[in-house]
Amino acid sequence: MRILAALLGAVLVAAATSPSLSAVRIASDPGGEIGPYMAKLDALRNSGQSVIIDGPCLSACTMVLGVIPRDRLCVTPRARLGFHAAWRLNEAGRQVTSPDGTELLMSAYPQPVRDWIARRGGLSPRLMYLTGNELASMYPVCQQGQNVAVGREPGPDRVLLSLPSSSFASGGNLPRKRFHP
Repeated sequence: MRILAALLGAVLVAAATSPSLSAVRIASDPGGEIGPYMAKLDALRNSGQSVIIDGPCLSACTMVLGVIPRDRLCVTPRARLGFHAAWRLNEAGRQVTSPDGTELLMSAYPQPVRDWIARRGGLSPRLMYLTGNELASMYPVCQQGQNVAVGREPGPDRVLLSLPSSSFASGGNLPRKRFHP
């Protein structure tokens, strides 16, 4: 009986410390290019990890809402999602709204988020924020004791979702362009 209890304890400890069971905590993510974010989020979805949004998640970071399954995502009272239209640099090096990039962004969001954006006039160059009760009505609020305690800094089992903005986005048949949400 002692051996069985010890074995069960070892299995529980291993499961609790397994990287595949840890949560990714988004505490302050300014976003970046769509392509690298989609690749990172696809890998995160395939890892089975949960995601805790615990601070600003802006621009391309917001695609987490459509890529990570809702049952593996929660938000804290500090979560603040910032949405805007995608942009790219034109031939003169100026930022211009990218209809293709914006369409790609919108296609990544679940319907309740698309509806929320539409009620506010759609995506534009200006940030619009989803926070508080509106956000909590769409996504589960994290419970104390979930894989990452609210307010703790990232450690070896907790990482921030952040990426360099160095690659291109391409969605299906869209031409390869740099898109910045």
